[in-house]
Amino acid sequence: MNKQPHCENQKELTPVSIVTGVLLAVIFGAANAYLGLRVGMTISASIPAAVVSMSVIRVILRRDSLLESNMVQTIGSAGESLAAGAIFTLPVLFLWSVEGVIDTPSLLTIALISLCGGVLGVLFMVPLRGSLIVKEEDTLPYPEGKACAEVLLAGEKGGAGALFVFGGMGFSALVKLITDGLKLIPATITLKVNALKTEVSTQIYPALLGVGYLCGARIAAYMFAGGILGWLVLIPMINTFGESLTLYPAEVPIAQLYAKGGASAIWSTYIRYIGAGAVAAGGIISLLKSLPLIGTTFVASIKGLSDTKSGKDRTQRDLSMRTILLGIVLMTVVIWLLPPIPVTFLGAVLIVLFGFFFATVSARMVGLVGSSNNPVSGMAIATLLFTTLILKATGDGGAHGMKGAIAIGSIICIVAAMAGDTSQDLKTGYLLGATPKKQQIGELIGSFFSALTIGAVLILLDRAWGFGSEELSAPQATLMKLIIEGIMNGSLPWTLVFIGAFTALAVEALSVPVLPVAIGLYLPLELSFAILFGGMVRSLADRRQKKTEAASGILFCSGLIAGEGIVGILLAVLTILGFADGIDLSGRVSFGAVGAGVVLICSMGLIYFVAAWRNKGSNKTGHT
Repeated sequence: MNKQPHCENQKELTPVSIVTGVLLAVIFGAANAYLGLRVGMTISASIPAAVVSMSVIRVILRRDSLLESNMVQTIGSAGESLAAGAIFTLPVLFLWSVEGVIDTPSLLTIALISLCGGVLGVLFMVPLRGSLIVKEEDTLPYPEGKACAEVLLAGEKGGAGALFVFGGMGFSALVKLITDGLKLIPATITLKVNALKTEVSTQIYPALLGVGYLCGARIAAYMFAGGILGWLVLIPMINTFGESLTLYPAEVPIAQLYAKGGASAIWSTYIRYIGAGAVAAGGIISLLKSLPLIGTTFVASIKGLSDTKSGKDRTQRDLSMRTILLGIVLMTVVIWLLPPIPVTFLGAVLIVLFGFFFATVSARMVGLVGSSNNPVSGMAIATLLFTTLILKATGDGGAHGMKGAIAIGSIICIVAAMAGDTSQDLKTGYLLGATPKKQQIGELIGSFFSALTIGAVLILLDRAWGFGSEELSAPQATLMKLIIEGIMNGSLPWTLVFIGAFTALAVEALSVPVLPVAIGLYLPLELSFAILFGGMVRSLADRRQKKTEAASGILFCSGLIAGEGIVGILLAVLTILGFADGIDLSGRVSFGAVGAGVVLICSMGLIYFVAAWRNKGSNKTGHT
């Protein structure tokens, strides 16, 4: 891979790259927030951000600067990473406000919590660059970092891979508008299975197919296995053996519960807690399995702290240790003293300790499996378990302790997400010959503007539909809420939680990845079923072409996710303004389940066509 010359006059952190990068950070951050709140998963936007940045800088603005395009990608990808950390935790504050536990969180509170997490995530990663990115160049592949470098190099050769991203965005946006805007076609296809007293359903959104394609057939199948366990095993068992019983947390007999709300009522009352236990156990198991790597990385990072001094050439220059330490101290004081952040001095210290620990873990994990597979929520769960216990033991209980616990968990979650994204971007820059210090400044800029906007996105979505609703299930945030309340108030149905935990242990004993199965068990079947379809398309495409890494199908599916997210935000705006009913045509024209099935089949066919379009697609994007 050809690096840029080490001369000083390289265009990188320019007004053009900053403005373009900030716009991408806001757009991809909002889209990823919407996706994560719907399905509990986020997808790394590094590759589509690289494609769009290359197209904007070289094709539209006619600027021949590889490192400037890289800076746009660096700033742009920061938005989706910060959003990924924020949406797993911060919606808990909104859920509590609905219940009257606390006041509705302000825009300032969300922005400050997000900003502190984003800045700390970048600063914690800087001392690790020398050991993880440089010294372990051959052992940590950083797959998405390498793919971004290939995309940007393809742009130097006149590539046009952005056509696939924009094509996916347009198609997904159109389907989203038809289903949730005009409501001409139902978004979910449901089949009741009366013999088992349950139901099987799938959503038809192309974005979910895109998630399955990006995750791959194997991970999608594991998620679907968890869905089968919940909806075709546990729900029928509960209905069959407990029909006449009233089991906590339900207040009516199970037969009455099922008659009123169907299988979904059984899922929300019982299976959700079992899935929560499985996800929590899966996150802890993933961390325990990584302990040898964590120890090795910590030792290497401590030894590499002295390597952050300015090198002789620009490609070895990081932010100085003085800047890093001052920034960490400043963020700690801000977290402790500013009233909008409900964290005590002990909480601020816990954030620094857990933050650096999980930033190291995240950077290492991303180097091995990529940002999309980084178990950020698992790290947040482990943090919440320990911090909530510590806060309760020190007398900080009640509403204040609960707010403090989720604020700590939110900052740690954002730290882990940002550290992983920063490491991927620094790997791309290392391969291209960028200046690490300028990239680190770019990450801080992206974090700042993303923190300002993510609060507005969360408030907008909450006012439009409300978290925990059918439109925005916010599964991770709901899980975090259950954990904190269960520890603080003792209200958690621990029997169900432990059933889920031991189910996770059984899955682990079979040498099957726990988290995908646990997430499938925790999510409604309609989501994992749709994701499975996307994984099947990926499997077919992989058989058609051998070299599919970062190919046209991945770019197209990234566009599918971004397109639905953008239209989802726009529909939320229309809902708040009172215009949503004006475009609802469901009472006048409707194509029903048949139309939904046609959309699903067409979506799968289109993804397969783009993914298998090897000659045009691969040549244009320049991937191998």
